[in-house]
Amino acid sequence: MARNGTSPADQELFPIRTVSNLTGVNSVTLRAWERRYGLVRPRRTAKGHRLYSREDIQRIEQVLGLLDRGIAIGQARAALDSQPRSDAATAPPAVDGGVWAGYIARMILAIAAFDEKALSGVYNEALSLYPVEVVSAQLIVPLLEEIGRRWQTEAGSVAEEHFFSVFMRNKLGARFHHMALDTSGPKLLCACLPTEQHELALLLFCLGALTRNYRIVLLGASMPLADLPLAARRSGSEAIVLAGSVGAYWPALEADLAALVKRVTVPVLIGGHLSSLHRDAIVRAGGIVLGSDMPQAFSRLAEVLQGAA
Repeated sequence: MARNGTSPADQELFPIRTVSNLTGVNSVTLRAWERRYGLVRPRRTAKGHRLYSREDIQRIEQVLGLLDRGIAIGQARAALDSQPRSDAATAPPAVDGGVWAGYIARMILAIAAFDEKALSGVYNEALSLYPVEVVSAQLIVPLLEEIGRRWQTEAGSVAEEHFFSVFMRNKLGARFHHMALDTSGPKLLCACLPTEQHELALLLFCLGALTRNYRIVLLGASMPLADLPLAARRSGSEAIVLAGSVGAYWPALEADLAALVKRVTVPVLIGGHLSSLHRDAIVRAGGIVLGSDMPQAFSRLAEVLQGAA
């Protein structure tokens, strides 16, 4: 009998690729959660392929809820098993930031030594255990902030910042191109605002979008807004997503954005810290604010596209 009291033949079962698209957790991580932590127990076909039930998918989503609260993956099973599964996603276990602090410390040492092999090892270890969005929120974003602090206090250097930026651009770029071949959902035209020279945050957003089956047309840093209407039409994009950090603000933001909105027939969404700080100006211009919280940004994006459809 299956875990929910029905026979396996009565259950709807999903292959690992479908589960990955539904949950945003890549297949490598799902297999690690099974082998190393026993978090899910998928069935197997005669050829050994994994098949997941809706109960398995619900459990994966519960694990994601715990990870969003800062719970280490090694503690997730105990947190789930200590309470009814229906309540697991909303339970408030204690946050353990030690795992991420350890990762950050190890990566800082590797960056300071310009040791790409060590840096890659830590990054790959984190990605093998946690979804890319969790790694982005709990590791990469705090690490970027720490590198900035080191530069300001002279503990680090501009060379360190450039070294890490190139490393991440290469890592994210390779992952982006691999994942982009397998998506079939709505197409997004993604670019940085004209004054935004750093594209790492945009790349992280695009990777999260790919795990949700969006198709991505990536234009990168410092994109002139005047060129976007033609690119959106020719690519058949269903929305334009722009990213900007605090320092990317320019005085004509509202006027330039309003001109863009008037020239396109698809929604224009703005993400990053700039969108939170200048929310009123973006709304007045006809843009849609995504903010800097990744899960909330994707929820808002889905609502906008559903409404547009």
